[in-house]
Amino acid sequence: MKNIKGNLAEIASLSEVNRSLSVPKDGTWFRKFLAFAGPGYMVAVGYMDPGNWATDIAGGAKFGYTLLSVILVSNLMAILLQALSGKLGIATGKDLAQMCRDAYSRPVAIGLWLLCEIAIAAMDLAEVIGSAIALKLLFGLPLLYGVIITAFDVMLILLLQNKGFRALETLVIVLMATIAGCFGINLILAQPSWGGMLGGFVPDSQILTNPSMLYIAIGIMGATVMPHNLYLHSSIVQTRKFEQTSAGKREAIKFATWDSSIALMFALFINAAILIVAAAVFNTAGKTDVAEISDAYYLLSPLLGTTLASILFGVALLASGQNSTVTGTLAGQIVMEGFLNLRLPPWLRRLVTRLIAIIPAVIVTAIAGEKGAEELLVLSQVILSIQLPFAIIPLLLFTSDKKLMGEFANKMWQKALAWIVTGIIIVLNVILIVQTISG
Repeated sequence: MKNIKGNLAEIASLSEVNRSLSVPKDGTWFRKFLAFAGPGYMVAVGYMDPGNWATDIAGGAKFGYTLLSVILVSNLMAILLQALSGKLGIATGKDLAQMCRDAYSRPVAIGLWLLCEIAIAAMDLAEVIGSAIALKLLFGLPLLYGVIITAFDVMLILLLQNKGFRALETLVIVLMATIAGCFGINLILAQPSWGGMLGGFVPDSQILTNPSMLYIAIGIMGATVMPHNLYLHSSIVQTRKFEQTSAGKREAIKFATWDSSIALMFALFINAAILIVAAAVFNTAGKTDVAEISDAYYLLSPLLGTTLASILFGVALLASGQNSTVTGTLAGQIVMEGFLNLRLPPWLRRLVTRLIAIIPAVIVTAIAGEKGAEELLVLSQVILSIQLPFAIIPLLLFTSDKKLMGEFANKMWQKALAWIVTGIIIVLNVILIVQTISG
């Protein structure tokens, strides 16, 4: 790696909103916590996007409650990694993409950027298709038209960002609450087995030995621990105007960690609820082949005896797709700016990063059709999982560097735990690739 200290970027990440939100110097612990609350929920959005729905539904319908343990473990991994990401941004004043650009040679940095763009395109594929499916289910709109319509939701992001970063955070939290409310009601209607749920949170060895179960498990992991979120979080924590002192940074790291941890537990509830509903409704009824969102929508009402279940499902899906669009577009902007040091007007940056992701989605939907597009939702999450090590390893190296992080460098237990998590992800990915090649 190059000497990072000598190559610090002068232009801040997301410069138009960097340090734009004040933090009270005095006041109660709760007031300060509220000032920092927000970035964690924007990160949590990526952990409940439509890609999660496809893998959670497939896992619940086919294997009952068994894969709840994968959701739990993935969520705990995410809490650790997002805490490190937030700490990197606060301690260094730079996001992960900027750090990679300054630390590595240009070919390596370009390679990491391209891998990240592929991951964002895969993520956006899930978001766009998810939103389009929701529009089709709720309003009968053809899938391709729905995909094209979602291209214009970037205008909503531009409008809200002009009103301040808090406006974006507020939208995200409202949409998250909508998703939680919809699935909370469906969870009550489904009447799941409490014993089955509790047992599902205990890891089962067959997850590793059953190729079909492992494929969906890695898809769940890819949909839960999102590589673009590591870049996103390290940037948006810098929207807070905290004291640039050792004590100020330490306090900011503490509150940012609480913020992301609480938000991710909220995401855990939603992901678990999706799988539990699928297990309680489809697996119990013998509908183990339900793996597509539209099938789940149409089957919920007759199996639960009320049209409300399907309507709530569709509303939550639309809210999920739109929510993910906000953070996905921001992540694309952060990655492009950070890796390439490309400075464009805010509206043009967002339009470019949105088009990079949405063009493949339009092509895939037009060629593959509805069924093919839905099958690609699960595959997109596997792609994300395979890309994860290329984001996690640099993050661990940077946050463990005492010259770079100073007193905020990872402690020995944090290093050990983080490398164990990384090792698990890499091993699972290797197993997936080998089993895919061998058929």
